[in-house]
Amino acid sequence: MIGNKRVLTVVPARGGSKGIPLKNLRPVQGIPLVALVGHLCAKVPEITRAVVSTDHEEIARVAEESGLAAPFRRPEAIAGDRIGDWDVLSHALVEMEKLDNTRYDIVVMLQPTSPMRTPENVSNTIHMLVDGSWDAVWTVSETDGKSHPLKQLVLKEDNTMDYYDPKGSHIIARQQLKPVYHRNGIAYAITRDCLLEQNTIKGKRTGALIIDGHHVSIDTEWDLQFVNYLLSQNQLQNTYEKNNQ
Repeated sequence: MIGNKRVLTVVPARGGSKGIPLKNLRPVQGIPLVALVGHLCAKVPEITRAVVSTDHEEIARVAEESGLAAPFRRPEAIAGDRIGDWDVLSHALVEMEKLDNTRYDIVVMLQPTSPMRTPENVSNTIHMLVDGSWDAVWTVSETDGKSHPLKQLVLKEDNTMDYYDPKGSHIIARQQLKPVYHRNGIAYAITRDCLLEQNTIKGKRTGALIIDGHHVSIDTEWDLQFVNYLLSQNQLQNTYEKNNQ
């Protein structure tokens, strides 16, 4: 809890991922992605209850072993690859309020595909939501200048090239670019009213918590290998610093 507000964390982890089959069970540093979230939730004191939303029995079993609850299964109607986050979160919130016979004030979504998050990232997101009276808070990262929208190109049917945004033709130096940000998947904190009254995960007042550093959201096998590499390098660095203090 935070103050008198009850916080429900929902970990969306369906079994039908296509880019990486059973992605949520794939290991990072030897631990399944869904289990990493369970271990992290135990270190976030603001979380009242943490559950997995899944349609897959093995994912549910691994999630429960890591400390997440799995008291319901996601129905087939919201288990496809074109189902939005709102459908999953609102279903989980309603189900858990019935099962627990209580009211949750805040829903936090932690996707297993962002394994480089820290407990502090999650706590800070929740505190920003409450302290600022936001409808929702999303964590974001600044987009590298090379990927800025004004530097993106499109190909026409005849294979000729043009700027995605015509204003891009006027960009000469990176200093002309206004910073833009992208969702990094580390944490989303959303009020109950935003989910069930506004029917969205991005309410009228949605704030951005900027997270510095490198964060990978896993969609491909390359992403998975890259995360394992980055974490192994961090471990080597931590070992080096410890041995040389």
